[in-house]
Amino acid sequence: MSCKNRFVVVAGEMTTNTYIDIQDVVRKTIKEAGYDNPAFGFDGNTCGVLASISEQSPDISQGVSEGQGLFKEQGAGDQGLMFGFATNETPELMPLTLVLAHKLLLRLRELRRTKTLLYLGPDAKSQVTVEYLDDVPQRIDTVVVSTQHLPSATHDQIQKDMIDCVIKPVCGKLLDSNTKFFINPTGSFVIGGPVADSGVTGRKIIVDTYGGHGSHGGGAFSGKDPSKVDRSAAYAARYIAKNIVAAGLADKCEVQLAYAIGVADPVSVLVHCFGTNKIPEEKISELARKHFPLKPADIIKELNLRRPIYKKTATYGHFGRNEPEFTWEKTDKVDVLRKDAGI
Repeated sequence: MSCKNRFVVVAGEMTTNTYIDIQDVVRKTIKEAGYDNPAFGFDGNTCGVLASISEQSPDISQGVSEGQGLFKEQGAGDQGLMFGFATNETPELMPLTLVLAHKLLLRLRELRRTKTLLYLGPDAKSQVTVEYLDDVPQRIDTVVVSTQHLPSATHDQIQKDMIDCVIKPVCGKLLDSNTKFFINPTGSFVIGGPVADSGVTGRKIIVDTYGGHGSHGGGAFSGKDPSKVDRSAAYAARYIAKNIVAAGLADKCEVQLAYAIGVADPVSVLVHCFGTNKIPEEKISELARKHFPLKPADIIKELNLRRPIYKKTATYGHFGRNEPEFTWEKTDKVDVLRKDAGI
């Protein structure tokens, strides 16, 4: 999906026997995101919606459909590298910088939806710079919060509210007298959303994942069904990495999976622990292959990915969330990993 000004284009491929009211889905989604007020330039009630949907290419379909293609089992929907990451620096086993950035935006959403701050608009961004010592977070150096607002709100008012009502409740003791705050650094953020910038589904791949920690294969998640390993294998890689860290096999772990289109088995499984591993990385890689699903069909089954669960992932990241839809966040392999690792 792409958005610009007062126009939305929905494009893609699907194979289905049912009818989908794309207009209705798009408009409801836009309004739920907060774009229901013409004052912000973009309104789900009045914007134009154009759908351009076709059936999936048979050349791709035969590679991802069981019983078709060269290998007669469901293969990867594309070639490429997918990465998963985990670190024990937060309870979510996620990088602290990203956890804080998401929590700032969740706090902003709460204040907007409860109408605590009436001037807030739906568009917002955040960024947190944390100072580390020997890989341990020490303090917050800089916090950036940019929020769309009505023209009636002054910069001084917004800055005070963002520091007192958003940043301090979220960041707490990690702030100190030397922490720098940049609130709407350009001075004004009245025009936002698709009016200010064209938007395309799935472009925020770093904030969707680990905030720049670890690696990224370049593939987006949003807009793709789980037959695409860009999505499902990235979830599997996080599932593996999180369980490795939760089991105490390493303090930090990155898992790389690589696939060829139409081929079920990954062509590469690589585990990297940044020198924090408690047992040899080769042994951890062996345990990953032994105890976790790696073929696309197995990943989909293990994580129950063929459900309408992806709406929540469109905002506030795909990882580090303790919600029932996010099955790749479970740590159900900890005991068996510990046992096989002998720790």
